[in-house]
Amino acid sequence: MLRIAVSAAFRTASVRCLNSNVVQSRIFVPTVISSLRPTLQIRQYSAKAPLTKKTLEERIVLVLSLYDKIDAKKLTMDSDFSKDLGLDSLDHVEVVMAMEEEFGFEIPDGDADRFKTPRDIFQYIADKEDVFE
Repeated sequence: MLRIAVSAAFRTASVRCLNSNVVQSRIFVPTVISSLRPTLQIRQYSAKAPLTKKTLEERIVLVLSLYDKIDAKKLTMDSDFSKDLGLDSLDHVEVVMAMEEEFGFEIPDGDADRFKTPRDIFQYIADKEDVFE
């Protein structure tokens, strides 16, 4: 079967050469033969950078301190979002979205509703991403 396909490919290449005013048929042969070989495309992705408890806490505090409605002076890991920082429900949703973007995964609404402090977010992400150290 492959022999028939290759000989047909040579004949097709020769006919193409004659029709396009090219004298040598071997110009087209490698192109035709290479199209008969199956190709395998492989994508390789790198893993995420490993998280430690220290870097996780730093990234959470950084994202929260960059949020314009949070006073960085009042921000601690145990600050309550509504009582201490004065965030409403819309601000809470925006904070959760910022955390999703920072850490690269979606946080379900049911889980996000339980976040009352940055430490809650820390604990959730540490459990989700298996951060132990």
